[in-house]
Amino acid sequence: MYARPEITHPGDDAIAAAMSRTLTALSAVFQALGDGEHTLSFVAERTDNAFVTGRTDLSIGMAPLRLAVLDEDEFCALRMLLVFALEGSTMRSAVLIATTAASPNPRVCGWSVRDGWLQPMDTAELQKTVTSLPRDDAAPHVVCHAPVLRHPHETAKERS
Repeated sequence: MYARPEITHPGDDAIAAAMSRTLTALSAVFQALGDGEHTLSFVAERTDNAFVTGRTDLSIGMAPLRLAVLDEDEFCALRMLLVFALEGSTMRSAVLIATTAASPNPRVCGWSVRDGWLQPMDTAELQKTVTSLPRDDAAPHVVCHAPVLRHPHETAKERS
């Protein structure tokens, strides 16, 4: 009989640190995406071999600065999944995909969670991931390189 491995429960300090990194990461993602209508999709494999997903639609404006989420519960669920992915003890792998509504084709970029942070995905890996995502329309995606998000503990020397 198949038995699922147990999930290790992270400590409160680890969760608090991951929550702080998540808020910083989401802020960096929003700034990188810029103005427009965006969908964030999250897919992760937990350490017990279960897959978890999250999705949220949002609208970003940079001047004036604004963030509007279509469904607050969906956004909170995606944020919580990202917290646990960045913390790392309960997730084996995770990706965050951003789809931007654009004419004539939507643009898509993505990040993998590695070493407690969001790292830009390889475009070939992203293309495979994008083809597995549910679609609301038939327009093909334009796969773009995700911008590098500055890690909050990275020094200026490490960025250059």
